[in-house]
Amino acid sequence: MKGFTGKLLIVDLNTKVIEEEPLDTEIANKFLGGAGYCVRYLYNHINKDTDPLSPDNILMFMTGPFCGSNAPTSGRFVVCAKSPLTGIWGESNCGGFFGPELKKAGFDGIIIKGASETPVYLEMTEDGIKIKDATSLWGKGIIETSKSLKNGLGSELARVACIGPAGENLVRYAIIGSEDKAAGRTGMGAVMGSKKLKAIVIKAKKRSYEPANPEEFKESVKATIENINSSFATQMFGILGTSGGVDMYNSTGELPIKYWTLGTWEGAFNLSGSTASEKIFTGNYPCFACPIGCAKKTEIKEGEYKTDGEIEAAEYETVAGFGSMILNDNLESIQVANYLCNDYGIDTISGSSTIAFIYYLYNTGKIKKEDIDGLEPEWGSIQPLLDMIKKISMRDGVGDVLANGSDAVGKHFKISQDEIATVYGMEIPYHDLRRMFGMAVGYALGTPRGPCHTSCDAYFLLLGVPYDEFGIKMEVDWYQDDAAMAVYCARIQDYRAITSSLIMCIFANAPPSMVISMLKAATGQSFSMDEFKILGERIYMMKRLFNLKMGLTGHDDRLPKIVLNPLKEGGSAGQTPNFEKLKQGYYDYRTFDLDSGYPKPEKLTKLGLDKL
Repeated sequence: MKGFTGKLLIVDLNTKVIEEEPLDTEIANKFLGGAGYCVRYLYNHINKDTDPLSPDNILMFMTGPFCGSNAPTSGRFVVCAKSPLTGIWGESNCGGFFGPELKKAGFDGIIIKGASETPVYLEMTEDGIKIKDATSLWGKGIIETSKSLKNGLGSELARVACIGPAGENLVRYAIIGSEDKAAGRTGMGAVMGSKKLKAIVIKAKKRSYEPANPEEFKESVKATIENINSSFATQMFGILGTSGGVDMYNSTGELPIKYWTLGTWEGAFNLSGSTASEKIFTGNYPCFACPIGCAKKTEIKEGEYKTDGEIEAAEYETVAGFGSMILNDNLESIQVANYLCNDYGIDTISGSSTIAFIYYLYNTGKIKKEDIDGLEPEWGSIQPLLDMIKKISMRDGVGDVLANGSDAVGKHFKISQDEIATVYGMEIPYHDLRRMFGMAVGYALGTPRGPCHTSCDAYFLLLGVPYDEFGIKMEVDWYQDDAAMAVYCARIQDYRAITSSLIMCIFANAPPSMVISMLKAATGQSFSMDEFKILGERIYMMKRLFNLKMGLTGHDDRLPKIVLNPLKEGGSAGQTPNFEKLKQGYYDYRTFDLDSGYPKPEKLTKLGLDKL
């Protein structure tokens, strides 16, 4: 297949042996690249007894068939392994420029096996591929590590993916940072840290992308970019960033406030994209081949939270987590919190939610300052937030408990699971399901990596994203909790499974027929729309099978009461989905058994997965 280099790099950190392995074309034909390829590969090598932080876990970096081309938002890469936070499928994707550099180096992906006894990093250049000593880098933040490795190769164009102290200290939701971006969720940074792998740095020679049909690919890419640029969402993200929706979310009830217990908050305006655009944004910094430019730079020039030059601006999930979730309306402090997380290497969703949980427990009298190293996290207070980020990263004091996630905090303080905003052990992201009932599916029903706002972004698609061709039609409304909503969300999951394998940003919302056109021109492989739907369902179901192999059952598909309790005010006042009704509709459509969570054999046969 064109669009791929046809090679994978295999690195055994135990034996220090570096080898090449041909891409499995059967897997690529059935699952494309990205997360689809990873899950089919890892299914054969990881089991229920595999400790995610042991040398037996395998860490995969993988690109997709568009990566390295000018196909819109195709410069992303994915990192996959068994998650140390959830014990099931671990998947995180990242923008920036590392993915295309890996492709230029001649590889579709990197498979990391075993573990080193001492800190190392992987260097990939025209002179060869080497495992090198990283003792001098151990303990350094992501920003300093990246600069050091770039300087070592004498090029700002070298691309780095690395961990900070949080990954080294095995914080279970540690990130892998790359070029001011992050492979953020499910703790892939902790897996990297457990292997004593500090970084991967690549400086490749220029290599042209070779589609199967260059002229057809050029035309299909041009048409797709024009379509993306014409959308309102693209224009809004380009100007206001992902936090552009804060004002609307506050009025509709989609913004989570005061650890999921409040329906509206007057401080939200101070955190909105429009406020940030006016006061602190200094410019865009788009990822490779991105026409959208949602990522922003910021500089705080004076005051308590003054920055040393430009830093990455906080995106929506981070703004909600360090803002509305703890009633902090100081926009500048959130930028600093974001900077610390990006440097230490903490997922801002799991990190902020775990910290907000501490605020909730403290302010409801369930814990005292003596329980949390003397901290006093009153609603709206900022210093305890910044202190906890550092404590988590270093596993200092109570940070040692917080570093294991909200469920560990709940267990430590003997709190009911219904008061903890997690599913499968991972923290729920920040689009309140009491406003958009479809997010109950995205957070709790068959979601491959745990509660996720990108693998089932019903909150976004119901604004009018054009996926009718894929069967994702605007036939449901926000407050619908029947079989129709369940089916709608299941089809979104299938399409986002394709997105995770191509791998493209979910904001590149072109019609599926345009994506098919690009894929055909890139790889030479043709798909009808029905075949494309089967492809998505197959990739989704493969992730489900991985989780079932890890021990997941139908009883794990649940939601805690704290995110289901109706609120008394705000845009979603009095609303909450009938979760059991949604679950029944979803299970019927997927053919899942309610107890085991397994699909029926005929479903697996239809998807070509019956041999598993």
